[in-house]
Amino acid sequence: MLQCTAVTVVPYFEALLALATMEGGPDHPPDVIATGDFLLCELGEHDESVEHAAHLWTADTPDDRDLWLLWTGTGTHRLYRLDVLPTCPAILRNFLTRTVTSCAYADHHHGPHSFSVTDPLGELISGHSGTGTGTGSGTDEP
Repeated sequence: MLQCTAVTVVPYFEALLALATMEGGPDHPPDVIATGDFLLCELGEHDESVEHAAHLWTADTPDDRDLWLLWTGTGTHRLYRLDVLPTCPAILRNFLTRTVTSCAYADHHHGPHSFSVTDPLGELISGHSGTGTGTGSGTDEP
């Protein structure tokens, strides 16, 4: 499944407060975000009835809780909430390579787990990497 492409500006002062007051938060929250920063929804494609979600900070605590920015709506009708949520316990085991991949989303997230979601921009970039001459002409001529 492709990743949602919704983008939002981070509500700067609310995010600073959430970072400063969360258990296991950063020592200096202004180093984490800046005024005008944007975040991309990390979930798989979904409709308007589902909140968009973007990871903001991984807490330094033993209980695996992270700060997430969740939002709905667009423009002046956009509603934000910042919430410290437990991580999703789902894992993907590959018995051939003996690798384990954990879901990177918050627990009880909508849609498929992160290991089943593909970034459309990443796919576009990787599809064009290593091709052409870098001149933009599409030929090997100078």
